[in-house]
Amino acid sequence: MFKILWGIVFLLIGSVLLASLARLFLYTGPVVPVSSLPTGNIVDMHVHVAGLGVGDSGCYVSDAIRNSYKFDYYLNAFSISRSQIEQLGDQLVFKNLSDMIAQSSYVGSAIVLALDGVVNPQGQLDLTQTELYVPNTFVAENTAKYDNLMFGASINPYRQDALQRLERVKRQGAKLIKWIPSIQLIDPADERITPFYKKMLALDLPLLTHAGQEKSFTRARDELADPLRLQLPLSLGVTVIAAHIATTGESNGEDNMQRILPMFEQYPNLYADISSLTQINKLGFLNRALIDPRLKGRLIYGSDFPLINMILVSPYYFPLNLTLKQMITLSAIENVWDRDVKLKQALGVQSDVFARSRRLLKID
Repeated sequence: MFKILWGIVFLLIGSVLLASLARLFLYTGPVVPVSSLPTGNIVDMHVHVAGLGVGDSGCYVSDAIRNSYKFDYYLNAFSISRSQIEQLGDQLVFKNLSDMIAQSSYVGSAIVLALDGVVNPQGQLDLTQTELYVPNTFVAENTAKYDNLMFGASINPYRQDALQRLERVKRQGAKLIKWIPSIQLIDPADERITPFYKKMLALDLPLLTHAGQEKSFTRARDELADPLRLQLPLSLGVTVIAAHIATTGESNGEDNMQRILPMFEQYPNLYADISSLTQINKLGFLNRALIDPRLKGRLIYGSDFPLINMILVSPYYFPLNLTLKQMITLSAIENVWDRDVKLKQALGVQSDVFARSRRLLKID
């Protein structure tokens, strides 16, 4: 763990030095002209929470994740410790989340995502195969307490009562359904779940699904996140938002982002969020997305919080696109959402991208 921390420190120092050299010799600026931010508050449609199961939340975290050094970093991003959760309950994450968003000058609200678990052959939750479980009831009840938080539901379509669960979360105000197929062991191309897709369409519930390689968990079946597997729900008319534009990883020897780009020409109901694209492990992908004509009108703002509040994201990782003065100024922004928005704006993310989630998800 200490080797990792020292590695991060050296990485930051190296980034600052590289930024200085790049400004002198290699600086090219943003790949597209910077635009103004939209009028009105921005909606962050990709925010995660988790809990330890304290206070009858029903949350579950596997020992593998709970014992990982990463978990405490995730909690720290919420300004929470394990001891505070044990004393005050899992619901504390929502209060802290709401308080941080309330202090933002640009982001006015966020969709907080539940995460269903793996389901056994009988259609029941199987915690022995699940790494992280964040129940719909927990998220629905706690987002309802705060004006700036909204409910993003998650339902494994292999659940025995999956269709009834869809109706329930719709009544509870869910704005979308969230999947991480490689973790939940969901095959989006499985024709057996066609009735689930048709019910989503009837209820006007979009699907926000991870596409591409998954690295936040200890294990993943990445073949299930091949973007081509999304052709079934798209062909049925479901609005699909491919998280992270399928950046990172390969499927059948082909870059996942390259696999998904032609699909935007074929399916007008396909969108993608830009969450995680400023992380150090995804450098270059945001620039590719901003200049690709197939993505015009299809990108949506999302943060992937809490990851934006960690060392994975820094203005200093963009010495070719930002001046040293910009990097210093952006790094000094205290509110994490304001820093995220201003960084992405400075990199060329256009006004319509920040505004699209409100229209697409029919948020007043």
